[in-house]
Amino acid sequence: MLWKKLVQFGKGFFEKKEESTSTDMPLGTAIHNIEITRGRGGQLARAAGAVAKLIAKEGKLATLRLPSGEVRLVSQNCLATVGQVGNVGCEPKKFG
Repeated sequence: MLWKKLVQFGKGFFEKKEESTSTDMPLGTAIHNIEITRGRGGQLARAAGAVAKLIAKEGKLATLRLPSGEVRLVSQNCLATVGQVGNVGCEPKKFG
């Protein structure tokens, strides 16, 4: 189920949905669960604490910076979820 909420980013507002295409998002938006091919489901940035940044939009392609540091082009029609994956503190902890 998609939910809608207005979120202010600098000059104006954009409509935030649980899932949306990168054409709806301003540059610098943190996203996760990104599709590589439209309709195949999320395949990028799905691990605990993972987040990718939308850094550019050029024609029909969007440029993303993935958690690994890789810069990747994906179609602007692919779906992604706004925000960061939960469970950020899941890394192993040292005891002693």
